[in-house]
Amino acid sequence: MESEVRKGALSPRQEDDTTSNYGNESGKDDSDIDSETCAKQGELDNVCRDDISRASLGPRLQEVDRIEQNGCVTAEMNFDEVPQSSLTREKRLQIETSLLEEPVDVAKLKKLALSESGLVNDALRRKVWPKLLGLDTQAAAEQPSQKELEAHAEYHQVVLDVNRSLKRFPPGIPYEQRVALQDQLTRLILRVIIKYPHLRYYQGYHDVAVTFLLVVGEAVAFQIMEKLSTEHLKECMEPTMDKTSHLLNYIYPLIRRVHPELHDYLERSGVGTMFCLPWFLTWYGHSLNQYSDVVRLYDFFLASPPLMPLYVAAALVVYRCDEIFNVDCDMASIHSLLSKIPDDLPFENLLKQARKLYEDYPPRSVEAEVQERFRRELQLRRFDDRPRTPRRRPHNLGAIWHHIVEMNRMLPHWALVPHVAVPRFRSRFVLVTTAALVGLYAYLRMADALDVSSVLPVR
Repeated sequence: MESEVRKGALSPRQEDDTTSNYGNESGKDDSDIDSETCAKQGELDNVCRDDISRASLGPRLQEVDRIEQNGCVTAEMNFDEVPQSSLTREKRLQIETSLLEEPVDVAKLKKLALSESGLVNDALRRKVWPKLLGLDTQAAAEQPSQKELEAHAEYHQVVLDVNRSLKRFPPGIPYEQRVALQDQLTRLILRVIIKYPHLRYYQGYHDVAVTFLLVVGEAVAFQIMEKLSTEHLKECMEPTMDKTSHLLNYIYPLIRRVHPELHDYLERSGVGTMFCLPWFLTWYGHSLNQYSDVVRLYDFFLASPPLMPLYVAAALVVYRCDEIFNVDCDMASIHSLLSKIPDDLPFENLLKQARKLYEDYPPRSVEAEVQERFRRELQLRRFDDRPRTPRRRPHNLGAIWHHIVEMNRMLPHWALVPHVAVPRFRSRFVLVTTAALVGLYAYLRMADALDVSSVLPVR
């Protein structure tokens, strides 16, 4: 009999208990909270974490581990807690104090989210993230039925992508809870695209949704994804990727203003912008290995303008300029290098550089250059997609020689073309000569036929 957990029977309170300590970065001040949360998790379905081994998850998990998406394997997430410093403990107190103010100063919370260490831990993120987007978490939203979910055209693709996202869940959690989270993630994604039929699901959307699901639970995650899908991510959810491709072109004008030599090197390589497509589509969730880095970036992006992920991309590429110059100036080498983000990047410094880049060169200041780059890109795309006149390929020419060989069998010995079966060259001279001989043979045969018919008796 199917378990209640498999049916998605986690109550909102249970969801809170299940997700609140995933990747929790709180320090010793949160020890009591963590102990209580872990105890409640252990009571859920009387399943003990220590009794669940990887082998017990069966072939389903092992098979998903081998699945690749968009040409790269989903990042193997590390959920280890990050030690807290006295600075972050002080910042945590600032955030908690700000949340007690009436009304809450959202501008102050944004400033705290942007500054070093972000929102410190997931317990605070659950409270602050909705406020950064101006959401009313008490508002109830109608949920579609399971039948409506399964009837959606994207249902099977969403389920497939969610099954690929197992590595985004904390390791060691009970199998039943893992499956329940997968059900919630599937439902969360489909609820958004059912409510907004003009939005198109894209592969990578689930990487964004799972991060919010793990931190704030399904109900609030739906509100967040609804807001982002109609604002920050709306260009990515168009029927075509044209608008997304246009936006990716922002990185080159930004790189050129900071490091002209690097810009020219990248241009000569022809690497283009595809290496940063997963970064933008998933807010780096698909490409980073450290959970703490992912949620830190989400703090930053929720408090920033929609194009900030591209400014972070430009800052990241410039930071790695020495690595880029040390590889061959070709598309394959540079794409291979840039598509993998190292774990030891100084993210706080990169975020500061991205903010400065945005202040110095806001989107409007580079828009003309972006438009010109995209125009050239479209021209190249049309050139590549243009109808082509069929060309005579080597195998077609070989077929001609085959027919000539067959005709040779019918020719008298004096009309044979020497070595025609294995021609050493294929010149126009040979073709013309052969055609002339074939024509002569046909003429002689016709003449013989006329002579014979002239002496036959008429009946």
